[in-house]
Amino acid sequence: LRYVGSLVADFHRNLLKGGIFLYPADMKDPKKPKGKLRLLYEAAPLAKIVEEAGGLATTGHERILDIEPTELHEKVPLIIGSEEDVLEYERVIQEG
Repeated sequence: LRYVGSLVADFHRNLLKGGIFLYPADMKDPKKPKGKLRLLYEAAPLAKIVEEAGGLATTGHERILDIEPTELHEKVPLIIGSEEDVLEYERVIQEG
């Protein structure tokens, strides 16, 4: 487990070494019921990179690159990493 606190640095390390980055929605925090990361300029660009590298990026329920933005600063949860790790996360959450 490693968390630097910088989305790009943590994502880059996972891209090189493997792993998964999680920033899920927080239903207990009224400021983050939809996550914290912005779709258009944080989640979607990294989703494109990871999918080109053979990985997967989702909200935990849907693929990031399938989301049609409805506002400029729209926030989404982000689960990003190897396809195997992301699918395992989704399976565990659905069983949860």
